[in-house]
Amino acid sequence: MSTEVLFQIHLVLGYVAWLLCFAVYGLPWLRSMDRVAAQRAVATLHSFRFFGLVFLVPGVVSPDLPAGFAVFAAYGDLATGVLAMLALLTARIPRLFWALVVAFNLVGTVDLIVDYYHAIQVGLPQRAGELGATYAIPIIYVPLLMITHIVAFYFLVRPPQAAAWTVAD
Repeated sequence: MSTEVLFQIHLVLGYVAWLLCFAVYGLPWLRSMDRVAAQRAVATLHSFRFFGLVFLVPGVVSPDLPAGFAVFAAYGDLATGVLAMLALLTARIPRLFWALVVAFNLVGTVDLIVDYYHAIQVGLPQRAGELGATYAIPIIYVPLLMITHIVAFYFLVRPPQAAAWTVAD
C-alpha cells in the first residue's frame, strides 16, 4: 500500500475512532455541564496546541517538509493555543471569556481547514514520512481538535438549557 493511501486510511480512522469515543463519553459529559464549564473543558484541550510548533523543529520533522505547510500549521496552532489559554484565564470576566472562546474556536477551525488545504497543495499524504515524529498529530490529535471545535460552536449557538426540575420542586 502506498504512503498516500496509508495516510488517508489513518486520517479517516482517526476521525471515526474519535467520533465514536466522543459520542459515547465526551458529548454526554459536556452536555452535563453548564455552558462555561463545557467551553472551559474544550479550551483546556486546545491550550496544548502550542505543541504544533514542533513542525518547525529540525530533526523531529524532515528538513524537506514543505514550509508552506509547516510554518502556517505551527503558528496557527500557537495562536489558537494562546487564545485558549487566555479564555481559561478570563473565565471570571464573562464578556472577555466569551469573546476569547469565539476567537480561539474561529482561529483554530480556520487553522485546521487551511492546514488541510496546504497539506493537499504540497502533496503531504504522498510525503507523510517527512512528518517524522509528528505523523501522529494529523492522525490522532487533529481529528479530536476539529470535533471539539464543532462541538464548541454547537454549544455557542445552542440556547442555554433551563435548569432541570427536581422532585423537590
